[in-house]
Amino acid sequence: MAQPTNYTEDNIRSLDWKEHIRMRPGMYIGKLGDGSSPDDGIYILLKEILDNCIDEFVMGAGKTIEIKIEDSKVQIRDYGRGIPLGKVVDVVSKMNTGGKYDSRAFKKSVGLNGVGTKAVNALSSSFTVASFRDQQTKTASFAFGELQEESDLVKSSKRKGTLVQFEPDAQIFKNFKYRLEYVERMLKYYVYLNPGLTIDLNGVAYKSENGLKDLLEDQTNAADLLYPIIHLHGEDIEVALSHSKTQYSEEYHTFVNGQNTTQGGTHQAAFREAVVKTIREFFGKNYDASDIRKSIIAALSIKVMEPVFESQTKTKLGSTDMGGDLPTVRTYINDFMTTQLDNFLHKNPVTAEAIQRKIIQAEKERKELSGIRKLARERAKKASLHNKKLRDCRVHLGDLKKDRRLDSTLFITEGDSASGSITKSRDVNTQAVFSLRGKPLNSYGMSKKIVYENEEFNLLQAALNIEESMEDLRYNNIVIATDADVDGMHIRLLLITFFLQFFPELIKEGHLYILQTPLFRVRNKKETIYCYSERERIAAIQKLKGKPEITRFKGLGEISPDEFKYFIGEDIRLDPVMLDKVTTVEELLEFYMGKNTMDRQKFIIENLKVELDLLEESLAE
Repeated sequence: MAQPTNYTEDNIRSLDWKEHIRMRPGMYIGKLGDGSSPDDGIYILLKEILDNCIDEFVMGAGKTIEIKIEDSKVQIRDYGRGIPLGKVVDVVSKMNTGGKYDSRAFKKSVGLNGVGTKAVNALSSSFTVASFRDQQTKTASFAFGELQEESDLVKSSKRKGTLVQFEPDAQIFKNFKYRLEYVERMLKYYVYLNPGLTIDLNGVAYKSENGLKDLLEDQTNAADLLYPIIHLHGEDIEVALSHSKTQYSEEYHTFVNGQNTTQGGTHQAAFREAVVKTIREFFGKNYDASDIRKSIIAALSIKVMEPVFESQTKTKLGSTDMGGDLPTVRTYINDFMTTQLDNFLHKNPVTAEAIQRKIIQAEKERKELSGIRKLARERAKKASLHNKKLRDCRVHLGDLKKDRRLDSTLFITEGDSASGSITKSRDVNTQAVFSLRGKPLNSYGMSKKIVYENEEFNLLQAALNIEESMEDLRYNNIVIATDADVDGMHIRLLLITFFLQFFPELIKEGHLYILQTPLFRVRNKKETIYCYSERERIAAIQKLKGKPEITRFKGLGEISPDEFKYFIGEDIRLDPVMLDKVTTVEELLEFYMGKNTMDRQKFIIENLKVELDLLEESLAE
């Protein structure tokens, strides 16, 4: 039996505000990450400052926000009212200090707890804030949350507003890099939700005329939509929706007070319920809910007084009330949809007919698949009892409905040795492993039936828990971990084809990644350097000098578990799989997996030439 340790007053310690944030950053900004994921901490830092700028616009102050991102440095300038000059230092360095506690000033604000800006300050190696108002300026600069310099009030002719500059702490956000694609998507969401607002990023202006209608048009190609987007407005609610011709499952983009609630919540559940109720009543048919919602693509924005979220990063709404004298969220959304969507369908019979045809087709397909689905579920359930394909993480074991954590990850691997190495070196709390048996089937052009008939796809679908809805996705990050050779590349392509064909929203919402593992290990007696490219290998040789030992990793199975833990830990390198608006899913699948062999060969040769050119450059150095 262990002997108890001394427990005295000396064991009790009080942390000041910045120490607590720096010691427990996850409590304030979610996961850390290196910028490869859209919910990594560096984007939350940016968002926290932007939310304050947006609140100024909502309050009628300032129609333009200017952002500059250069390497690791961020600058944000708004033209709102400016922080009251006597409180500039306090609002960025004293917890529970801010104007949003006064509901008269910020009735339906994004940030309510006075924490966000302080978290940015504490987690930045440099942080500067300047306020311009009343023809005066006040500036304060910080390092790691510590005040470095505070200016006196000086006269200024600059437009009123607030300027914030910060650089995330590289010791906390290791090897981080801002991906402008993610920043651009964030900014587009802001302007969709705030027509009349202009956000300038590095000289490129973003603005929206049609709100959520623009969002859906940007997220999808018009050729993929079954009918023109339905766009509905209310005092505290906005809705845009359509159905996809090619997508199987549901896709939702939801917002509360301008916050993108990527994990849904009470408003999304109410919306899904209201769509079903309205359409059933309009057609006078008790259609199955899954048939009505199959292939739906929708965006929903509501405004709630003092919303309650289920985490500091505000990705899931927990509020059941709209606030004030308004009814519950469920009743409010249901009443709005029952009136507005019903009116729209009566006025637009062509759209109503298209929706009904889609429902009838979905019903037919569901009934055709019912027997196969039942057998597939039984196989998946039986396999899970002694399933060697899925080695789950503790956060999910035994609980399919548990909300996914931001750092929960599923590695999809091929081969016993690679699966074994990852399984032995993973973090069992948050990282799971799914083992493929050989190359997966090429699912291009096949129907959903193949997902249930193919054991690999059926078990993968069951592991992810995405058959019915993306809301039930069990892992926030899905990582394809294959060898960097021809066979590994082919497996990657086949898996991406599977997700594009049946679950494209997984890619659209930024859940799919490719694991980058080192190609070389360069070491001497004192130091080991892992290299992910030929250029890094040459740099490592030059750094270590002499004749270091060089190992070329031919496959994941050659990397020992002791080494592998470095590549899937805090220094993990992930390349996100992204879609753009210009190319439809159908066009992508046709190019990569269709019969256009010559076009594909030309593409591969041209890209291979780029790689060879880079290799020649590195060798010349």
